[in-house]
Amino acid sequence: MSDSTLSQAPAGASTLRHDIPAGLVVFLVALPLCLGIAQASGLPPFVGLLTGVIGGLVVTAFSPSRFAVSGPAAGLVTIVTAAMETLGSFPALLFALILAGMLQVMLGIARAGRFITLIPGTVIQGMLVAIGLLLIVQQIPVAMGLPEGQGLGALLSGTAAFSAPALIIALVALLIMWLWTTAPFRRIGLLTYIPGPLVAVLWGSLAVVFGERLLPEGAMPRISLPAFNSLSELTAQLERPDWQAWKNPAVYMVAVTLALVASLETLLSQEALKKLKEQVPAPSPDKEMRAQGIGNALSGFLGGLPITAVIVRSSVNVNTGARSKVSILLHGVLLLLCGLFFSDMLNTIPLAALAAVLLYTGYKLASPALWLMQWKQGWPQFLPFVTTVAGIMLFGMLAGIGLGLLAQLLCSTYKSHVNALQLSSYDDHYVVRIHQNLTFLHNPRLHSILAEIPDNSVVMVDSENAHYIDPDVKALLNEFREKAPTRGIKLDRWPA
Repeated sequence: MSDSTLSQAPAGASTLRHDIPAGLVVFLVALPLCLGIAQASGLPPFVGLLTGVIGGLVVTAFSPSRFAVSGPAAGLVTIVTAAMETLGSFPALLFALILAGMLQVMLGIARAGRFITLIPGTVIQGMLVAIGLLLIVQQIPVAMGLPEGQGLGALLSGTAAFSAPALIIALVALLIMWLWTTAPFRRIGLLTYIPGPLVAVLWGSLAVVFGERLLPEGAMPRISLPAFNSLSELTAQLERPDWQAWKNPAVYMVAVTLALVASLETLLSQEALKKLKEQVPAPSPDKEMRAQGIGNALSGFLGGLPITAVIVRSSVNVNTGARSKVSILLHGVLLLLCGLFFSDMLNTIPLAALAAVLLYTGYKLASPALWLMQWKQGWPQFLPFVTTVAGIMLFGMLAGIGLGLLAQLLCSTYKSHVNALQLSSYDDHYVVRIHQNLTFLHNPRLHSILAEIPDNSVVMVDSENAHYIDPDVKALLNEFREKAPTRGIKLDRWPA
């Protein structure tokens, strides 16, 4: 049976033997990321689990994709932290998230998903690299065990000291994740089913559990999940949106930013997933945006984080043999059970280990190889890439993407402008080739080309590819035609 046939088949006994192991592996990958993303956002880890459950169960139920895994994304951490600082509270952010979800639903209804192809690859890559760099800068103090709210500046000024145990845990965790990508480890079949980030988190937990004599209680910052003995205790932990936030104009800008970036990351993940696993028929980007919008509106109402489709978890789902949505639903159920019944076990995880997971994620997003690849493509590609990275880091996500789009537009316009006209010569015969429609902006280029033609030449203009020539351009050509006899220039073919 082909992959395309399997992608259409409903879940059954034949697919469960693939979906159950895949769902378990996706759960193991998602668990440390859900906890780490919430912690990096300055929120309780339970918020990350709640978001993972909504993404795994609710979004999956409405999504047209059988393989896309949704949940909290590391790429939105910086937006969430900046938004909370701008709006002043997490409940205000929740209101913005509800608006963002509603906007995503409306974009899906308006069939705006097709416009994803308008975003240049350089701008997309720049956005991912900037997110990676911001993630690294944000998580280094956590990995070093600095007090909450203290950054590298406090360390350099001597007002804060790093924690050696936390730093050791983070460094060993990074080493474990790197080793998991090396060839010797990849040859061990069993290890391919155990995610490196999970092993890194387990290492941190074991280091804390068995090192309590060396690490006094409270010396090592850890995950802090509440224990739920009743439904009322569970609901008491849920934050509620601040419905009065509608009076704050900034909440609408945050909502637009969340909707656009979350939709962009979701649709990009969907495009990347097509290369890993064919689905017939292909999932509709508009239906996917509506599903994500429903999930984000519900996440905002219940007190969760923004949700997107995440390519890392989706690719793990495909690579471990998933055949239907059952694997994603199973991962959501396991996240729910873990948060409800295994909080004591999760509370042994040190924040330094989660910081290492996010540092490793940030490095993969902003690796030197990506910079080199963009550089090799030439400055028309590298300049918009760098502009996007710098713009996001200095001015924020939407402004950075806007600057990147402007830089790409200018570079593309310049290259198109330069290549619109070409002069070639054969002895004393000269051909002015017009490759596209011309506007008044091409006058300087045309003027310089005509100035290169010497006296006593034969000149022709090839304008078959131009369906429109601006009157100002025609005026310049007519001026050259009128002066041609005085210079001994013979015109063989000339546009009217």
